[in-house]
Amino acid sequence: MALGKYSRVDGRKSSSCCSTVTIVVFVALCLVGVWMMTSSSVVPITSDVASQENKSEMKTQPSEINGENNNDAGNGGNSNNMVDESSRNDEDKSKQFEDNPGDLTDDATKADTSLNSDQEDKNSKPEETKPEETKPEETEKTIDERQEEKPEEKSEDEKKDNGEDKTDDGKKMKQDGSKNELEKEVEKKGDGVVQTEGKDSEAGDQENKSDDNEKKSDEASGYTKDGQIEEKGEEKKDLDSQQGSGEKKDQSSGEVYPSGAQSELLNETQTKNGAFSTQAAESKSEKEVQKSTGSQNAYNWKLCNTTAGTDYIPCLDNLEAMKNLRSTKHYEHRERHCPDKPPTCLVPLPEGYQRSVEWPTSREKIWYHNVPHTKLAEVKGHQNWVKVSGEYLTFPGGGTQFKHGALHYIDFIQQSVPDIAWGKHSRVVLDVGCGVASFGGFLFERDTLTMSLAPKDEHEAQVQFALERGIPAISAVMGTKRLPYPARVFDSVHCARCRVPWHIEGGKLLLELNRLLRPGGLFVWSATPVYQKLDEDVEIWEAMKKLTKAMCWEVVSITKDTINRVGIATYRKPTSNECYEQRSQNDPPLCEDSDDPNAAWNVPLQACIHKLPADSSERGSQWPEQWPARLEKAPYWLLSSQVGVYGKPAPEDFAADYKHWKNVVNKSYLNGLGIKWSTVRNAMDMRAVYGGLAAALKELNVWVMNVISIDAPDTLPIIYERGLFGIYHDWCESFSTYPRSYDLLHADHIFSKIKKKCNFMALVAEVDRILRPEGKLIVQDNVETLNELESIFKSMKWEIRSTYSRDKQGLLFVQKTMWRPTEAETILYAIA
Repeated sequence: MALGKYSRVDGRKSSSCCSTVTIVVFVALCLVGVWMMTSSSVVPITSDVASQENKSEMKTQPSEINGENNNDAGNGGNSNNMVDESSRNDEDKSKQFEDNPGDLTDDATKADTSLNSDQEDKNSKPEETKPEETKPEETEKTIDERQEEKPEEKSEDEKKDNGEDKTDDGKKMKQDGSKNELEKEVEKKGDGVVQTEGKDSEAGDQENKSDDNEKKSDEASGYTKDGQIEEKGEEKKDLDSQQGSGEKKDQSSGEVYPSGAQSELLNETQTKNGAFSTQAAESKSEKEVQKSTGSQNAYNWKLCNTTAGTDYIPCLDNLEAMKNLRSTKHYEHRERHCPDKPPTCLVPLPEGYQRSVEWPTSREKIWYHNVPHTKLAEVKGHQNWVKVSGEYLTFPGGGTQFKHGALHYIDFIQQSVPDIAWGKHSRVVLDVGCGVASFGGFLFERDTLTMSLAPKDEHEAQVQFALERGIPAISAVMGTKRLPYPARVFDSVHCARCRVPWHIEGGKLLLELNRLLRPGGLFVWSATPVYQKLDEDVEIWEAMKKLTKAMCWEVVSITKDTINRVGIATYRKPTSNECYEQRSQNDPPLCEDSDDPNAAWNVPLQACIHKLPADSSERGSQWPEQWPARLEKAPYWLLSSQVGVYGKPAPEDFAADYKHWKNVVNKSYLNGLGIKWSTVRNAMDMRAVYGGLAAALKELNVWVMNVISIDAPDTLPIIYERGLFGIYHDWCESFSTYPRSYDLLHADHIFSKIKKKCNFMALVAEVDRILRPEGKLIVQDNVETLNELESIFKSMKWEIRSTYSRDKQGLLFVQKTMWRPTEAETILYAIA
């Protein structure tokens, strides 16, 4: 192209041999100039000085070339240059629109500007780079270039002023380098984070006013903010690519937006980033003040000294409360007895603890030192519960009722009762008296999610074994209180020789299962009374026949497995109240109309039957759609006349929440935070709302315990309707699980709420207790709370992986370490 172009210019001047020689010399110089510019732009630029030197070098070379060309071409060449200059300006404007940060100020651009400008220079042609023809314009342009290139140096100073230069281990995410692409990505999405707090209406209004297109998108999706999580993910991704390759990726690839929208978006982000910088400076000052005044004494961590040791569960190991119980007849000593003041100490690690075996290998074996208990292997070894094998504990997949493997047992149930349809009709199952949860562990292969339940220490560490294996489980007992689940949510309930006395005291415990079981749901009972003829077994069987008939449960099947030599009885709960009304005796009685079957937090058990919904629009009147269709579709009983958690009609609220969490997970959590998801099996969403996070993680080998706080909107029935599971909980108390249960915790505006309600530091200690070493915690909350948490986690030697903030809301991503304090604190109520 260069040869043809300049040949035409010289052709107009002369056809002499001298002109030809001149053209050849000129072309050679052009090629040399291209080579020099290309070689100079290959070297990554690491400072402003290098940037300025490269720009100077590139400007000088074309100037000399064009100067020679002008001497040869004379006035004709100048005329042609003027045309080239006009086209070059148009092209430069287009490039500036595509690649440059536009209205972004110095604080927001940082290192990417110099990289983009060098990339632009490298791709430009030598004939398009002009000499100093219009000095006033070039001077102005040079000033603009300097303003665009200086932010890297300036932002470094600002970062130092704001205490953001470096973090412990240098792993705090920098908010530089990829800003331009981040903002483009945000605008491309067009929908944002759910307004979880309801306190940022002013910021949301300001954002909506700034961009009509963004406002329309927000109205369509039910969101009022954008970029809080997804920008963070892209920023981390870009940072990783820079660190890995030494170069910034092309900012403009597939990311072109209308200039007006881009300008408004960047201005808006600039304001928010400015606020974050100010907040960081204030936080640094506040930390220094606290340190100087001795406030840091609150972070003087100690080890919990208790009888339970490394297995300490505060609400289940309150030995003082257990001593004062009047009776233990109904397993009251296995129920929750939380201390008045929850502990703020840290639970010690077992000696020799190491990172858990990854799923699915963990289903077969775990590290012995992580759960160093052998009593269960000694007592139940012959039943293939658990065996000791060198440095591992192995799980042959058996149980008392399925010694030859859980999969055979699961398939036998399917053959006996085809209607159970594992993974389609039956998606969410409750396994009572789960043992080491092999039944639930192998139901994963049938696309079925199982909530395994057993009391702590009834069989030593059985629930702890289940959790270490990567199987959902909770420490609980059917005693005097309702289980912490809503009514009519489990598709099936299973009990394999769980030894629960269903028939006593008016069938109170079986009636609790009736409350939990979905109308038309199945109860699978695999126990000795079904198939053995001992006097005690016969007596229990006759009592169960009488009770289940009075409860209007239909006997679906009674079969015997010849391989395992066990019998299985299956019952179906009725779907209407017709049978209840036709009973000759009101025994068990129907519950009062004032009795709310969904009330489940510390509610005493009653021996009564809850009526079934009569209206077709009520929850429980219809069976959910088969899995996985039920995951994405709003439940039929969510009405448009109902207001959702985020203020929109309930079905729209549900859809917007699902869309939001799919975006967050796909754009940020899966790729942006640097999480190795193969190491994540047990996850908990501490504030689940509709279960959107768990739904978005559907394709991974991850199960999510969705927690609904007792003072939050009761959306747990929606979670179960979707084919997911969860539990009610009060985060002012400890969770009913063993230490080191979860690989990942997700806390969406939980800490700021607890801070107003109860002991903030106790919640931090509880998070440390239930999270495994090297486990991850993702916190979304207001900036003030995140700053405090960051300081606390640093005092616990946790690794701060990344932080991000926008519009006074932010994200903190941290990883727990193996660190434990050396000083101990004795918990008197937990000492035997």
